[in-house]
Amino acid sequence: MNNAAHIALVAVFILLAKHLIFDFLLQTAYQYQNKGIYGHPGGILHAGLHVLGTAFLFLYIGPSATLATQILVGEFIVHYHIDWMKEQIVRRMNLRSDRPEFWWVLGIDQFLHGATYVAIVWILINGQA
Repeated sequence: MNNAAHIALVAVFILLAKHLIFDFLLQTAYQYQNKGIYGHPGGILHAGLHVLGTAFLFLYIGPSATLATQILVGEFIVHYHIDWMKEQIVRRMNLRSDRPEFWWVLGIDQFLHGATYVAIVWILINGQA
């Protein structure tokens, strides 16, 4: 395995672990009950914690301060809006976990977060050159 592939796999693993921690294990009712209210501190806190978790990745891959800042700001904006949009759809369609559409929306939400992590790793790998 070449060095770039090794770095990419470790980076994806760190980001997925971060996602598990902040989206599932440590997310509080204050965060998930308010992510659908645009600008609410609960949603801002949630996205901010994700950014803090991503900053941990920079101990492994040390991008420039400019690149790190751009990634963190970009992730905050994207993560916040993915969550906000999911909540809008769930609430407007009155989706509950006993309906398949709820799981479709949740799956798309999680896919978009994963795609964001792939983009972050791509930027980091290409920004290191």
